[in-house]
Amino acid sequence: MTDTHVARLREAIAGFTVDAVHGVLGDEAWRALARSETVPGLRATADGSSLSTLIRLFQLQAPVPRSAAEAAFGPAWTAAQALGLVTVDGDEARALLDLRPYGDEEHDWWVVCDLTPGLDGRENPRDPLYVLGISEASSSLAQLTVRPQVGRALDLGTGCGVQALHLTGHARDVVATDVNPRAVELAALTAALNGLDVDVRAGSLFEPVADERFDLICTNPPFVVSPPEGDRLVYRETGFPGDEVVRRIVMGADRHLNDEGWCQLLAAWIHEDGVPWQERLAAWIEPTGLDAWVVQRERVDLPEYAEMWLADAGLRHAPGHVERYDRWLSWFAEQGTEAMGFGWITLRKAGRDVPQVRIEEWTAPVAQPVGADFLAWAGRADALASGDLLAHRWRLGTDVLQETAGPVGAEDPALIRVLRTGGLRPSRQVDTIEAGLLSACDGDLTAGQILDALAQILDRDPRELRQVYTPVVAQLVADGFLVD
Repeated sequence: MTDTHVARLREAIAGFTVDAVHGVLGDEAWRALARSETVPGLRATADGSSLSTLIRLFQLQAPVPRSAAEAAFGPAWTAAQALGLVTVDGDEARALLDLRPYGDEEHDWWVVCDLTPGLDGRENPRDPLYVLGISEASSSLAQLTVRPQVGRALDLGTGCGVQALHLTGHARDVVATDVNPRAVELAALTAALNGLDVDVRAGSLFEPVADERFDLICTNPPFVVSPPEGDRLVYRETGFPGDEVVRRIVMGADRHLNDEGWCQLLAAWIHEDGVPWQERLAAWIEPTGLDAWVVQRERVDLPEYAEMWLADAGLRHAPGHVERYDRWLSWFAEQGTEAMGFGWITLRKAGRDVPQVRIEEWTAPVAQPVGADFLAWAGRADALASGDLLAHRWRLGTDVLQETAGPVGAEDPALIRVLRTGGLRPSRQVDTIEAGLLSACDGDLTAGQILDALAQILDRDPRELRQVYTPVVAQLVADGFLVD
């Protein structure tokens, strides 16, 4: 890889963006491609234009005339071959790697990864060193990650480099690591093609950054739990037993975080027979001394889990599928595994004697991106640890709504519910005192003063009201209904 080759390629594909590709394909072909069907896309790209040629080469993985490929790349044609993106076979050119437009509201990026398997129903087993491209998991982690301005950030297990791209937008220095040497190569090409300075290193887990600390660590580690025999796909599986890779990251994060630093994981964990999953994860977190917010987004039964990952490996209809499927279930039974959990783990080095730890299941829809809510959680955790919650002048969160329900014509509602429209979108049923407390929280009076006023209005004992509603105030703060 030379700077000249990269610069020429970057110039040649400047118009190869997400919006441009969507504009050529149209909604129907775009949705079909998301289902791994290329026929509508091929029909939409039959005009022979340079943009259509690039879409055919990379998104649709179809051979194109060599002359069309040369015209599409222009002066970068030699660079595209030298960088290993395309090859020539007679009068045809075809892609060797996937060059994929990727971006958000502020950025147009490109990601270099291995070609997507499974298009048009083709199922081929993946190479063990396969480098995955943009996936639902990588998008989920990007939406989960907090985005304060930081000094140093680490993308642990970078793959093709998606998270590193996002980190360059708010971190002065970005380090990206991966145990897969092919991923290191492609992540470096992804960064260079986007003109970004990312320090890409080879190695397992924290080994490449053994004595270093960061303000933010994000990782989508290879968390798939599978039987030990057979070839492993490096992007999703390790040689560690069970969910050990997640445990090691959680327990090792503290040593690599600066004060007030963050570590965020997209992760999976085992549900052991007879052991609450919350207790297993709490046992990992407690020795670290870190604040933690763990959210289980999904509990998956073992047959569904085995089917999902066998299909992901291209083995769903391969010879020996039934025997392989049965072995997965037998192995889970031998290990005492009853289900698998998927979710988010957020850790923060707050330096408390008593860390704030929250472990919960939340399967309801959320308002993406949720990173802003996790960033706000740091302030809520600080407030909860600060002391007397009733002495604080709280304000109602800006995204809080109230719903009421009751018999038609009734003077008072039978049910009052408050909900947040942002973040995890929590909701809770409240009584008239809680509703009155929330409505009066405008930063003027303390929570204790509001409760005293409500006690006087309702002819209640103010000391009793303070005692009963102190834990309620704590929960309202924890869920973001009340803010600083």
